[in-house]
Amino acid sequence: MAELTETSARQTGVTVNKPVKKGYLRNMRKHWMLYVMILPGILFYIIFKYIPLGGSVIAFQNFQIMKGIWSSPWVGLDNFKFIFTYQDFYNVLRNTALIAFYKLVVGFPAPILLALLFNEVRKMLAKRFLQSLFYLPHFLSWVVVGGIVFEVLASGGFVNAVRGWFGFEPILYMQQEQYFRPIVVLSSIWKEVGWGTIIYLAAISGVDPTQYEAAVMDGANKWKQAIYITLPALFPTILILFLLNIGNFLELGFDQVYNLLTPMTYSVGDIIETYVYRSGVLQGQYSVTTAIGLFQSVIGFILLWVFNRLAKKTGEGLW
Repeated sequence: MAELTETSARQTGVTVNKPVKKGYLRNMRKHWMLYVMILPGILFYIIFKYIPLGGSVIAFQNFQIMKGIWSSPWVGLDNFKFIFTYQDFYNVLRNTALIAFYKLVVGFPAPILLALLFNEVRKMLAKRFLQSLFYLPHFLSWVVVGGIVFEVLASGGFVNAVRGWFGFEPILYMQQEQYFRPIVVLSSIWKEVGWGTIIYLAAISGVDPTQYEAAVMDGANKWKQAIYITLPALFPTILILFLLNIGNFLELGFDQVYNLLTPMTYSVGDIIETYVYRSGVLQGQYSVTTAIGLFQSVIGFILLWVFNRLAKKTGEGLW
């Protein structure tokens, strides 16, 4: 109505004062405590996420610590040309992509399946115990988890001890290339699968119980209830979490791989994060590693944009 009034006023030449939109300010005054609560999170992202983006300019410089950002010489796209002509970079990129793909295919559905299993446990005490048991590894650092993995898979560890009971020779799992990627994926699942069920269990708790009652009356067993009721109810949550994961597709995390990597598995386990640490921190090639990180971010954004466009066709999406 205000827009129509303003348009009519322009046509007739009559001056009309625009109504002041105070809805947003009124909302802030009314819910000021909520805005104060989110202020630390906003400041965190501004200080540690957005402001450091300015440092990405060193990807286009021959950055030298003593000269700083302002005095280091500009080299344009030379750092990007170097990484795309550097033979080891393609091996690092392939390792990162393969491990990320395995994690996505095997690791992403794991919390969904576990949440469905938790949902079928009827005894509350047993359910709480199992949830706590699966949540616990999330709170362990990768240094601790890496130590556990090395001990379990050592030549005298539990796995080789079981093999010995059946007359098999011990295997040095952590020193053989063909086992490294499965170990990375399985250890990641073991550590994070329980924690990942929290959001799915919250979504399941919002499903109308009368749907299950109607399904039982129609003769649907537990499997069909999960397929036709629980999973469709989880679909929006699954899609949003999938998009968030795909945006970080090439970001596997430094801690896990670094603590599981050995000199014998570098050819299959050296990923972008470990390469950046070795070349950037230890060798001081800050501009080259920043260019790699920028490339990594661009790939993540492209994947997120593409899959979000596909998700919009189902009526869901991040934006």
